[in-house]
Amino acid sequence: MKMFVAGEWVAGEQQFEVRNPFDGSVIDTVPSASASDLERALAGMVRGAVAMRKMPAYDRGAILRRAGEIMSARQAELGSLISREEGKTVAEGQFEVGRAIETMMLSAEEARRMNGEVLPLDAAPGGGDRLGFTVRVPCGIVAAITPFNFPLNLVCHKVGPALAAGNAVIVKPASDTPLSALQLVKFLLEAGLPADAIACVTGRGRAIGDQLCRDSRVRKISFTGSSEVGKSIVQAAGLKRVTMELGSNSPLIVLPDADLERVAAAVVATGYGNAGQVCISTQRVIATRPVYRDLLDLLTPRIAAIPAGDPLDPTIRMGPMIREDDARRVLNWIEEATNSGARVLCGGERQGTLVAPTLVAEVTPDMRLSREELFGPAVGVTAADSLEHALTLANDSRFGLSAGIFTRDINAALRFIRDVDSGSLHVNWGPGWRADLMPYGGLKESGMGKEGPAYAVQEMSEWKTVVIHGS
Repeated sequence: MKMFVAGEWVAGEQQFEVRNPFDGSVIDTVPSASASDLERALAGMVRGAVAMRKMPAYDRGAILRRAGEIMSARQAELGSLISREEGKTVAEGQFEVGRAIETMMLSAEEARRMNGEVLPLDAAPGGGDRLGFTVRVPCGIVAAITPFNFPLNLVCHKVGPALAAGNAVIVKPASDTPLSALQLVKFLLEAGLPADAIACVTGRGRAIGDQLCRDSRVRKISFTGSSEVGKSIVQAAGLKRVTMELGSNSPLIVLPDADLERVAAAVVATGYGNAGQVCISTQRVIATRPVYRDLLDLLTPRIAAIPAGDPLDPTIRMGPMIREDDARRVLNWIEEATNSGARVLCGGERQGTLVAPTLVAEVTPDMRLSREELFGPAVGVTAADSLEHALTLANDSRFGLSAGIFTRDINAALRFIRDVDSGSLHVNWGPGWRADLMPYGGLKESGMGKEGPAYAVQEMSEWKTVVIHGS
């Protein structure tokens, strides 16, 4: 596929291959953008930002809605593309497309809600003969830098609100999974979006990412990825608006009164989806001692029974990791933990990019498996002496994106809600759950700002205050 720059599909001077992570087969080739390609794209974005600012909100919403309808008509094709370029199972690929359609439809609705408010200036000294109100205006050019793990929906979570707010948007998709983003651009153009209002530049992040983030024409950056890369983007950005959706090592607390059958179901559902390559995937289960052994006995056979393999096989429930280097890293972290006293109860093996669903017991907080973001199909279980101890362990992290607790005790649930430092808090389910309309974002090193179309539109617009003075 070609990339979209300054209203044209261009091949670029160099190409790189997009490969199926399961078998390594080449799916397509895409351009490796150069500095001159990016400069040309940004020059086009300047024109596009003017056009989008002038476009009525009704028209912006209609374009987004039509794009969602086009996606719906192509859902099977898009789901298959996601499975081939990212490694999601057939069901996961189709589910992501459904979510992406919802994200675009929500964004279409938000285009009509770019409203301000009337200010009660007569409540201020000397303000009796004055009328005040606020208006919201687009930032201008939004840079959307997206990760591999949700190659369509997380692009929609940036592109949809950016366009709804009246911005032009330049997309830099992950180099492993650029094809879904390029397809989205095609659908938006088909839906009537002005060609200068969007660009999609493909290539390695280091080659063009710094240039994109430093450019003064870009007024807003929305990034999803690792905390380390996020920090470097913030340093490069300077005086720009930024939204950072970064890493996590999400905890799930299990108290003595928990329904362990539901806990086991939640861990399987939220710990191994997309081979654990989800920012809010359950990584740390913190089980109080009265239920610790029983929970391990319930989890082990369920996790061992998860069928892993070719994601295009409809009987498979877990596919490969995106890269073999990442699969090796996951096994290395597990080995480090076992060398320090942890026990592998199932899994702990890999074949190429395919890591067997793994459960690790006797994990301690000092182990890298617990302290850092694993981003792979393994869950570690740690014993806690009490609710207080469990809350301390949950907060013993530089991250704070999502957390969960299982309990029937409302007072314990309220303690969890008040005391755990996390952007999302789930009572009686795992941390790996998100509705696309909800405010989504983390605390601490998990980022800043919120996604969810209604909240992202606020992040991608700015306020003006108007005061009309009487005679």
